[in-house]
Amino acid sequence: MTSIFSADGKNVPCTVLEAGPCVITQVKTVETDGYDAYQLAYGDKKEKSTTKAMLGHFKKAGTTPKRKLTELTFEQELGLGDTVTVDIFSEGEFVDVVGVSKGKGFQGVVKRHGFSGVGGQTHGQHNRLRAPGSLGASSWPSRVFKGMRMGGQTGNVRVKALNLEILKVFPEQNLLVVKGSVPGAKGSFVIVEK
Repeated sequence: MTSIFSADGKNVPCTVLEAGPCVITQVKTVETDGYDAYQLAYGDKKEKSTTKAMLGHFKKAGTTPKRKLTELTFEQELGLGDTVTVDIFSEGEFVDVVGVSKGKGFQGVVKRHGFSGVGGQTHGQHNRLRAPGSLGASSWPSRVFKGMRMGGQTGNVRVKALNLEILKVFPEQNLLVVKGSVPGAKGSFVIVEK
């Protein structure tokens, strides 16, 4: 993340995204696939690291091997091998950004669910400050109910950040500057949806 100053002098937090150029590697239609979509490819990849099947797939589209593939729909008609750049976005437009959030490993209930722990530090509470407390009843049901909020794996899930405003578009460098934060670590792949 970074920040820029708006026209009225406010410091606005923002994220810079490299968005393209993306190549159309497959056109999916209702007749052949059962639905309409375009398969986009992004990021260069070495030929020796690509399988023969994928090499043929990229050769059919007339492009070099790519690292990331995803499917999207567009209003305009596009053909195999066409390139999609940041020119489809404009300043002031709102977009959704989809990505995989940072993994945080095994976390307790305070960090994972926002529990406050067991109250004060007195009355014998020397090691219970961040503990979950009671989990359930006694002889019935003699088990822990499904969905009980407990400690566990946190993060590393698909997250969609909604309605992020595009502050600036740099078509020469294929960069978008969106207001706020996006899911994922630095250098990770995200999908920008209109």
